[in-house]
Amino acid sequence: MIDQSATPTLTLPADAPSKAPQRTSEIAARRVLVVDDEEGIRRAIGKFLRTRGFDVVTAESGDEALSQLGQQGFVLMLCDVRMPGLSGVDVVPRALQMDSELAIMMLTAVNDAPTATESLSQGAMDYLMKPVELADLEVAIERALHKRALLIEQRRVERMIREEVAQRTEELEREKEALRDLTVSVAETLINAMEVKDVYLRGHSQRVAELAASMAEELGMAPDAVEQVRLAGRLHDVGKIGTREAVLNKPGSLTAEEFEHVKEHVRIGMDILAPLRHLGEALHYVQDHHEHWDGSGYPRALSGGQISIGGRILAAADAFDALTSKRAYRDPMAPEETIQFLQGHVGRLLDPDIYAALQRVVSRRKTLTFIDP
Repeated sequence: MIDQSATPTLTLPADAPSKAPQRTSEIAARRVLVVDDEEGIRRAIGKFLRTRGFDVVTAESGDEALSQLGQQGFVLMLCDVRMPGLSGVDVVPRALQMDSELAIMMLTAVNDAPTATESLSQGAMDYLMKPVELADLEVAIERALHKRALLIEQRRVERMIREEVAQRTEELEREKEALRDLTVSVAETLINAMEVKDVYLRGHSQRVAELAASMAEELGMAPDAVEQVRLAGRLHDVGKIGTREAVLNKPGSLTAEEFEHVKEHVRIGMDILAPLRHLGEALHYVQDHHEHWDGSGYPRALSGGQISIGGRILAAADAFDALTSKRAYRDPMAPEETIQFLQGHVGRLLDPDIYAALQRVVSRRKTLTFIDP
């Protein structure tokens, strides 16, 4: 039962002036759904809310309420808890799934704390006991609508923030990519200048990069990691810009002093690349590309798993390309011969798993070359 004693003006005078016609959008902004299996309660609440400027639609069951929600928009639903068929508690989550912005208030004649808690946890904004004074009902409705407006505004602001963050993140990624491309372009200019000093090194960095990337793919590395390996391959010898031409082009064996001079190219390369921290893991790969599996490499004498995966891949790709390329002091080896030769360095120079990947990639390349028309 609804207590109307607090509101004596429920019946409007017959000659009361009618309101000006409202636009459809304005009506929708004040449309309320009253759900109760008792006709008297639906009629009393509906009559009262119409005097307060609301457009009222009623439903006598949970199923009918959901049907109405599917046909038109509402700002608020007043829903009885205990009804035949779907209960009010059952209706709440389904209604919010249909319209997440719907304000829901529950009405019940039973003071049941667990049901009230469940209703509120499902998304209802308020829980009122019947009989309810109409003045109190009006206050509760306006409170719920105000809360709804705040939630809508909060969601709008959050959506704007997410969109702004996404847009800014996209812009930063583009800027980062542009900076990366510029960096690589500058570094490759240095590499090209270095390769001009030694005709036998021309194209070496690019070949190592592509072979290393193929090995990384063979090992199942993620696409981003593969690209980091490829980038490191392109940059791994940038430090040789500081190696003396007489040493680079020497036709015979290097002296101990000359070999120490050649080893300095890793340090020089890292000095050149160190400020470019945005290159990420590629820097670690460049630093490790002369480390050996058994710890006999340089510059840090790392061994086994201490060596970055990219460093181990580059060591194998670098060795393979060096052996299959012509040098001032020797002719190139055939790929099959090189693979056999490197097998003797597995467990010393090379990681066994990396060597196996190199072997598979080279074998596949040989097959593709054979069948290429």
